[in-house]
Amino acid sequence: MRITTVGCGYLGAVYAASMASIGHEVLGLDVDQKKIDDLKKGIAPFHEPGFEKVLTEALASGRLRFSTDYADAADYQVHVICVGTPQQINGSGADLTYVHAAVDALIPHLDKCPDGRSLLVGRSTVPVGTAQILAQKLKDAGTDTLLAWNPEFLREGFAVKDTLYPDRIVYGLPDAGAEAAEAKALLDEVYEPMLKADTPLVTGNYPTAELVKVSANSFLATKISFINAVAEVCEATGGDVSVIAEAIGLDDRIGPKFLRAGVGFGGGCLPKDIRAFMARAGELGAGEALSFLREVDMVNNRRRDHVVNLSREMLGGSFTGKKIAVLGAAFKPDSDDTRQSPALSVASKLSGRGADVTVTDPAANERVKTERPNLKVAKDAFEAAKDAELVLLLTEWDEFKQLDPVALKEVVAEARFIDGRNVLNPAAWREAGWDYRSMGRP
Repeated sequence: MRITTVGCGYLGAVYAASMASIGHEVLGLDVDQKKIDDLKKGIAPFHEPGFEKVLTEALASGRLRFSTDYADAADYQVHVICVGTPQQINGSGADLTYVHAAVDALIPHLDKCPDGRSLLVGRSTVPVGTAQILAQKLKDAGTDTLLAWNPEFLREGFAVKDTLYPDRIVYGLPDAGAEAAEAKALLDEVYEPMLKADTPLVTGNYPTAELVKVSANSFLATKISFINAVAEVCEATGGDVSVIAEAIGLDDRIGPKFLRAGVGFGGGCLPKDIRAFMARAGELGAGEALSFLREVDMVNNRRRDHVVNLSREMLGGSFTGKKIAVLGAAFKPDSDDTRQSPALSVASKLSGRGADVTVTDPAANERVKTERPNLKVAKDAFEAAKDAELVLLLTEWDEFKQLDPVALKEVVAEARFIDGRNVLNPAAWREAGWDYRSMGRP
């Protein structure tokens, strides 16, 4: 297949390189010239394990190229929208500016493919009803292009694997039977290797496909906030949330995943997606159906304040002039994504209250320097913790999980530690002489 990916950020670049790696001819389009220039050289514009290897191999094969000129899309049959849908600046809903701009830029170049009727595929996460609006936009423009929605389910840190070996594929197809069959046939060709490997395929209409992604993210967010709410009760009673999570996770109706209490979720998907879901439900007159997500969001934000309050308590009631080391800045390990990062949020709150904060992260240090110039940045945990009166672990990178508590104690001024991700062995740290606290554990 000849495929374009419109938008070469995290989603689009990974999709483009991965599709080229399985044999498709792929053109990545983006308006950011520097990003395109870097990708042409095999330079990844973000940290994602395994991506740079797939990118360089796809470029070397000749099946992958990048451009800022949308006219180059004329010879391609399938066009995949992979642009961002951030939260609106002045509201909770999704900003669809980039989605509409991408479609508008493509429209003059559709219907020119020599291989047959073109297919526009949406992978961006959008409010329900967006696909129908775009279908009407294509119709009003006089193009014969088909539209389908194909939501992505990528996990940062596993994006290449999730693209090449997805746990499910979802199609949102037109209502008209003939158009639905034609769109499905084209998508089946795109995903032929995955379908031959018996990857489950779920098909529905446009609104169903749009709702699948936000429903999945809302469920995961709810599960995380649920166990964090239980952690709050544990801290008030002396219960151990890690034991509770283990016990309820053994129930196969619940399962153990996303049941580790901590400082909450972040990133570019879960926070903005649950807010956009609530906002869209409100617009549709179904706001009460998702009112529980408001509490999910509140619990998540409350965990960050809890860490700040616990830090103040451990420091004797004042942050002024106190040196604090924060281990982690990305919202999760194996990523340099700092969007809505709990770690960076806590670090900024501590700094804003007068603490002398030093942050370190294996992948996100450069982003911290750009986004939070008020924070000091260190190359590793030991440099960050030098003379610190409190150390916080807020992103569970392996190198932080493997820290030697005895060795780290040698460089700090005071051996106080908050494990914001519940990933360390409390006994080992206390035996080494640390005043060790964690989330919802005695």
